[in-house]
Amino acid sequence: MSRPEGTDPQGRSAKPPGIKDVARLAGVSAATVSQVLNEVPGSRISVETRQRIHRAAADLGYVPNRLARGMRTGRSGMLGLISDTIATTPFAGSIVVGAQDTALKHGCTLVLVSTDGDPTVEQESANALLRHQVDGFLYATMFHRRVDLPPALERVPTVLLDAASDRAELPSVVPDEVGGAEAAVGELLAHGHRRIGFLTNQDDVPATHGRLEGYRNSLTRAGIDFDPGLVLDDESVTAGGYRTARQMLDREDRPTALFCYNDRMAMGAYRAAAELGLRIPEDLSVVGFDNQLLLAEGLYPELTTVALPHYEMGAWAVEALIALLDGRPVADDGVTFPVALPCPLVRRSSVAAPS
Repeated sequence: MSRPEGTDPQGRSAKPPGIKDVARLAGVSAATVSQVLNEVPGSRISVETRQRIHRAAADLGYVPNRLARGMRTGRSGMLGLISDTIATTPFAGSIVVGAQDTALKHGCTLVLVSTDGDPTVEQESANALLRHQVDGFLYATMFHRRVDLPPALERVPTVLLDAASDRAELPSVVPDEVGGAEAAVGELLAHGHRRIGFLTNQDDVPATHGRLEGYRNSLTRAGIDFDPGLVLDDESVTAGGYRTARQMLDREDRPTALFCYNDRMAMGAYRAAAELGLRIPEDLSVVGFDNQLLLAEGLYPELTTVALPHYEMGAWAVEALIALLDGRPVADDGVTFPVALPCPLVRRSSVAAPS
């Protein structure tokens, strides 16, 4: 039996649903549907009616004509994300997920470009995205650092993601390095540790300074004098963590706990402890930073660490960019940039009371 012309195998119309179809199903006018789906400001339409229209559009699989909408609003609905390596690494990939989820919530499409830190590629990529009429940019870095905005981004709305600049007016979001370190050391103090070593990074970046500040703050609040001899720096990789931990744990007055700049250094500390016959956490407690799941959950015992708010930073950056595009304030009065988002403690099995 042949099906009616213009229908699919289930007998439904093969023609994509239009705004009139949504209006018919929702029981309202096409003009009302247009106002709701295009988020026309000032329209006096009840919440119940708006919900009914959105349900009808979802049931029909209605997709707004982005080109027509762009001609009305002067916006393409595309946002560019330019990064050094974030888009190609699993470590900070949730930054992209957070940005993408939030962009979709606002009806926007996120376009990703990874430059591998090459300024030429960065400039060419920015110009290419501008030729495709992206509405604005997220400029993201793999780790928290200070940057200069590429010249191509100077003339369009831009938000810095996991980065900061000397320009106080430029919206930017970073992790709260100080607060994260305070949480890490606070966890060790809460378990009774008083002699806590810090294996830190040797690079001159904001995270190095912020995590040292948080370490010192927690000791001060606990009434413990800062001992420079309990702070050793090296490369922030597994080998650097091993070297510094071995040096610190070889001492007769070794610390009972280690706070490590990141999870890779913590993994090196695990190796040093094993070589010296120290059990974690019975003989030595260890806390990391970053919450790299492959490391933190793969170590035995699993590593207590501090999570970087990658997803939240991606979401915040898109919300800030949408606010810029809408001409709204990005943050409340009195808020300065960069905005620092909390780094929560993730408790696992590497911390116990000192033996």
